[in-house]
Amino acid sequence: MKVFGPRLNSNTEYRGLVSINLQLFADTSGKTEKATPKKREELRKKGQVMQSREVTSNLILLMIFLSFKLVGSYLYTEFKSLFNLFLTDTAAYNLTDPNEIMRLAAFAALQIVKMAAPFLIIAILFGVLGSYFQIGFLFTLEPIKPKFSHINPINGLKRIFSSRSLFEFIKSIAKVVIVAWVAWASIQAEFLNLTKLMALDLGQIVMYTLGSAVDIGIKICLALLAVSAVDYFFQWRKYEKDIRMTKQEVKEEYKQLEGNPEVRSRIRQKQREISMRRMLSEVPKADVVITNPTHFAVAIRYEPQKKPAPYVVAKGADYLAERIKEVARKSRVEIVENKPLAQALYNSVDIGDVIPPELYRAVAEVLAFVYNLQGKNPQAAL
Repeated sequence: MKVFGPRLNSNTEYRGLVSINLQLFADTSGKTEKATPKKREELRKKGQVMQSREVTSNLILLMIFLSFKLVGSYLYTEFKSLFNLFLTDTAAYNLTDPNEIMRLAAFAALQIVKMAAPFLIIAILFGVLGSYFQIGFLFTLEPIKPKFSHINPINGLKRIFSSRSLFEFIKSIAKVVIVAWVAWASIQAEFLNLTKLMALDLGQIVMYTLGSAVDIGIKICLALLAVSAVDYFFQWRKYEKDIRMTKQEVKEEYKQLEGNPEVRSRIRQKQREISMRRMLSEVPKADVVITNPTHFAVAIRYEPQKKPAPYVVAKGADYLAERIKEVARKSRVEIVENKPLAQALYNSVDIGDVIPPELYRAVAEVLAFVYNLQGKNPQAAL
């Protein structure tokens, strides 16, 4: 087979003099990850939700046919009265008077509205319910906003040759086949009853014909429910595929939600600095700083009116221990070296907590020593 025009590469296909780059239709997005809850919520706000219109439309159609079944006699009575109005009762109206014509038209319109209103209400009600059970309550104007992508010819070609278009084509054929098959099978089943219609009057024939048509409509709607189920599954799979994310998008979203690791590290560092400054500001109020002397430093304060036992106002190890001792020297707070006690206080007591009973005696001895140096009453430490 002769191909016109030069062949540039394997990704270019020619038909006559027209070249089509197949790479334009390839999925190179690398979207392999499921959409996160955050992205789903953002898409929902934009009106991009998973919904099968087949489910809603078939549900509405089925309910309308069932309503015909339930209120068929009422419709027949109303239509008969309207028919009689135009055939026999028009003699009661002066058709040369515009007012009489308007009154007749208003009466006829009212009769038509009375017949159509139940079906209109049912269509609206089940249309809303069908959408609500699929996507819940949602109101947004985003889908009707103009977008350049809607008029982009490349995107248009992608939609024409997409899997969605192929599925819609197959679905349309399936619906035609199902409707034709169900209708023909139902009509064949009624062939034996056609001879009985000869013995009925016109009204009975009309009622029988309408009843049969409604029954066929119900059977068709029930058969189309299978198409609706397949369409719902396809729409769900297609939606899940379309909203997939790349690994990089997931990482970026995680950073936005949890914060950039570098930023979080700086925040934690700032928090530690603030906490350290707050703790060091309590050191000048301490009665004594007990040290290791190099590894640990614990600042103790005793306020009988505030707490029943001495409590820790600051503690630290290594560099922070040096900072506590430095502040204590500047504030003229006594520093006492007691390695076992400093280590025990550092490991067992948190900042703001009172010392445990087993350390009462050791801490009391240190406080008594400090109070003697300062000329205070040593009994205050006991």
